[in-house]
Amino acid sequence: MSDIDAHLVLRRGEFVLDATFQTPARGITALFGPSGCGKSTLLHCIAGLEPAVRGTLRVNDELWQDSELHVFVPAHRRRVGYVFQDAGMLAHLSVRGNLEYGMRRARRARSGPAFAQTVEWAGIGPLLGRRVQGLSGGERSRVAMACALLTDPVMLLMDEPLAALDARSRAEMLPYLERLHSELSIPVLYVSHAIDEVARLADHLISLEPGRVVACGALREMLTRLDLPFARSDEAAAILDAVVTGYDEQFQLALLAFPGGRLAIPQRRLPAGTAVRVRILARDVSLSLAHHHDTSILNIFPARVLDITEDRPAQAVVRLDAAGAVFLARVTRRSVHSLGLKPDAEIYAQIKSVALLR
Repeated sequence: MSDIDAHLVLRRGEFVLDATFQTPARGITALFGPSGCGKSTLLHCIAGLEPAVRGTLRVNDELWQDSELHVFVPAHRRRVGYVFQDAGMLAHLSVRGNLEYGMRRARRARSGPAFAQTVEWAGIGPLLGRRVQGLSGGERSRVAMACALLTDPVMLLMDEPLAALDARSRAEMLPYLERLHSELSIPVLYVSHAIDEVARLADHLISLEPGRVVACGALREMLTRLDLPFARSDEAAAILDAVVTGYDEQFQLALLAFPGGRLAIPQRRLPAGTAVRVRILARDVSLSLAHHHDTSILNIFPARVLDITEDRPAQAVVRLDAAGAVFLARVTRRSVHSLGLKPDAEIYAQIKSVALLR
């Protein structure tokens, strides 16, 4: 598989971005970190919008930049689709006019989604004749995505496309973003500061601190690494892949199978065999030495302790393995002591709540 391979250095006043990473050239890679750490600047460097950047960048086996070889492919030749936070469009044109303008800018034979397919994918058919000034935030974001795709890009860059939306518009937009997994074969670099958004959408994760990449890898592995800040945050969670196996008609519960066992969650009926992604918050996992049946908790399965790290004065985060599915539990240090928890200890995980992401 081709990769995106980058080592980029940019000095801007007192701020220095020195970012090295490698990520697959397919799927959604989230760039996550605190405000001001360089996420948007890194996107600009990849797009070719920062001529002062030094280093190397290779995408799909194409060399886009190598400072030592004096190679710098200009922005207009990088075939990058860019979706900005403000969903900027040409106000004097209709939605159709903005889409056609993007296609004309591409100036190449169309090998990506056709116009009609892109319009259908973004759900903007009824909007084609409208002026962009009258669009809602969610509608503007969907039109901006369609414009970017119609330039026939080899990479899509998205800079916090949901940040300016209210909760309702954000919820309406997420299903369209989820389609990027199944309907696009190009890589998507997605900037966000919302970990729940990253957990729902991303396949890979690049973690940034001010001016540098601290780690990159598959989303599931990154979220459960105890040496990274995700596992110690209030929203610490694990992402598991599961498959729908049935439905409990009497109690309206979807039944899901994953490598470590079975989950039952309140959910509408889903077709058997449907692949889903679930999120389990560390604070919703309790631990026991025995399998209790006299409890309201439905989801209980055996697990093995991988490692433990202290977190805050009274708490600890326990990393667990259930037949290859890795997840976290946040418990008190007293519980670690009283249960005798240590690496390789056998334990029962009790999952109080499970969120179905997609």
